[in-house]
Amino acid sequence: MTAAAPGAEVRRRRARWPWVLLIVVAVIAALIVAAEMVARAVLPGIVRSLVVEELKLPADQQLDVEASGVLLPQLISGTLDELQLSSKQVTIGGITGSAHVTATGVPIRGGALGSAKGTIAIDQSQFTTLLKNSQLPITGVVLAAPDATVQGELSLLGREIPVGLTVTPGAQDGDLLLTPVSATLGGAEIDLKRLSGMLGGLGAQLAAPQRICIAEHLPAGITLTGLRIEGTSAVADISADGRIATDPALLENGTCPR
Repeated sequence: MTAAAPGAEVRRRRARWPWVLLIVVAVIAALIVAAEMVARAVLPGIVRSLVVEELKLPADQQLDVEASGVLLPQLISGTLDELQLSSKQVTIGGITGSAHVTATGVPIRGGALGSAKGTIAIDQSQFTTLLKNSQLPITGVVLAAPDATVQGELSLLGREIPVGLTVTPGAQDGDLLLTPVSATLGGAEIDLKRLSGMLGGLGAQLAAPQRICIAEHLPAGITLTGLRIEGTSAVADISADGRIATDPALLENGTCPR
């Protein structure tokens, strides 16, 4: 037999190289895809466990976690670009509602968050609980977008007179703000300007915007930034201090002046 020329053997080897490279690239790509899938499967559970532990939520708390973007580069860099956390029903500070929070710049190895903002939606009964620090004589609340109607009774000339105050909710410096738009007294509509004339100081108080502290219902590191009525729910906008991830004191509920 005649031995193959050295040049021909080199050419055959060179011809195989593109196929070898393609196989190597395919294997690496498959490993990256598998690692990404594992990261996406494992990370939500880890984040959920940490949140449940830090906020002292029930072990079986329903909490969905979703990370944005390709995870592997973020895990290597040590910072997650964005996390979405949501729950259909969660209780914090004695208030129960649905919540959705977006956190950005989340450090994996510890440190402050870049930012964290979200919304909490509550029903009429939970909204009424938020008003317990109000000076208004409240017996009930009815939510109907865009306003809320606060119902109560006043003692007038030895009689209990039903009073209703329709207000537009909002927020001011972390407090809940109720801005009156109309009122009823004994079932009859009455001009807000007449309330002070009829009821004196109490009437003036009813006709003026009411600021209500709700700090005791929120961790100290979370601030109410807005509130609106959507349908029959109150939707609160919240913002978190990025240090809430490193300072345990910011996870404890705040306090209201007495």
